[in-house]
Amino acid sequence: MSKYDYELITIGAGSGGVRASRLAGAYGAKVAIVEEIREGGTCVLRGCVPKKLMVYGSHVREELSDAKGYGWTVDSLKHNWRQMIEAKNVELDRLHGIYVNLLESANVERFHGRGMLVDKHTVAVSGQTITADRILIAVGGWPSTPTIPGVEYAISSNEAMELPDMPERIVIVGSGYIAVEFAGIFNSFGSKVDLAFRADKVLRGFDSDIRNTLTNEMTKKGINILPETLPVRIEKMANDFKVHLSNHETIDADQVLYATGRAPNTSGLGLAEVGVQLDENGAITVDEWNKSNVDSIYAIGDVTNRINLTPVAISEGRAFSETLYNNNPIKTDYVDVPSAVFSQPPIGSVGLSEHEAKESYKDIDVYLSSFRPMKYTMTNNTERGLQKLIVDRETQRVVGAHMIGVDAPEVIQGIGIAVKMKATKADFDATIGIHPTAAEEFVTMREKRLD
Repeated sequence: MSKYDYELITIGAGSGGVRASRLAGAYGAKVAIVEEIREGGTCVLRGCVPKKLMVYGSHVREELSDAKGYGWTVDSLKHNWRQMIEAKNVELDRLHGIYVNLLESANVERFHGRGMLVDKHTVAVSGQTITADRILIAVGGWPSTPTIPGVEYAISSNEAMELPDMPERIVIVGSGYIAVEFAGIFNSFGSKVDLAFRADKVLRGFDSDIRNTLTNEMTKKGINILPETLPVRIEKMANDFKVHLSNHETIDADQVLYATGRAPNTSGLGLAEVGVQLDENGAITVDEWNKSNVDSIYAIGDVTNRINLTPVAISEGRAFSETLYNNNPIKTDYVDVPSAVFSQPPIGSVGLSEHEAKESYKDIDVYLSSFRPMKYTMTNNTERGLQKLIVDRETQRVVGAHMIGVDAPEVIQGIGIAVKMKATKADFDATIGIHPTAAEEFVTMREKRLD
């Protein structure tokens, strides 16, 4: 008989923690999972899913405008923000129920409250203690904000999806994917959007041509982009806020949204007290098997600050349980992980950016295609897309593929398979395109860009 209550306790019931727990339970382990808010985690309840639903909703205004080019007459246009938020919450409740059912069907026992480590085998939650042979930390990240006067008046991405009313004017601070996604959402719903950030361009780390194209398109859509500019003070007025900027200008706003990054949600878990090594950002340091420096404690997902994407956390959760509870040792492969930004227009990317490729290979070839999507040719919509392939000249392997434009994330998922399989430019060229589509550009680019 085991000296512990469980074989595994997972702290955090997001996508990664749920995948690890239900697999371990399905493989016969006795598992408990601890969740402070409700099952589903950031992606399902406060991140990718509700944000994507809002992206879909925000596109309707543009779709109806484009419809005129196809002969449609739209007599009136009215949006009920509260109705959308209510519908979104109904969908999130449905998804939460699915996560609960997944856990219960795998005989995983659920505990509600913030779990805290008492020692390397013991977790305190809601006034009781439970023990396990292993503990898995999967608490994800939490929005972080700088310390400036008045920052308490700002909201994070968590609250942005719960606003009772659409702000007529919003200042968004940040240049990463969360910031540009919300800038597109609020702008398309009709808000006046100012986007302020420290960097010189949006989306640091993405390919420069993609960054430049997105900046141009966001500006064309009416978003006021303020690079190398940050709020230094937020002043509460009678009915709104006055945002004081580092360029000595001010902006009046109904809401201020900080999307300046997320930090590992490790505060108050008792990790340091039991000897778990954390990096300078508070992330748990783990090895290739997701194990911390304490033998019984493991971690997956954003709390480890490796690649902070939901499918990566799910892969890590599967690898953890396959290895420890199914006698099937596997590791997550972090090379050529596709990603998307649901900006407007959206972005899909896999492999190396041009800058990264130049650092990794002696010589590269770059293929570019910029065009106005066929969907818009009969409309007044001037949005343009761009596709880019980066090729190692010596081996002719495609080492990077990037796209901005209609359906870019859907297209890149398929391209990601080819890049992962180390396809060459000749493989792309030999593939017959589907016409007429934007995706066919990836197999019809023949001319190298001249340096």
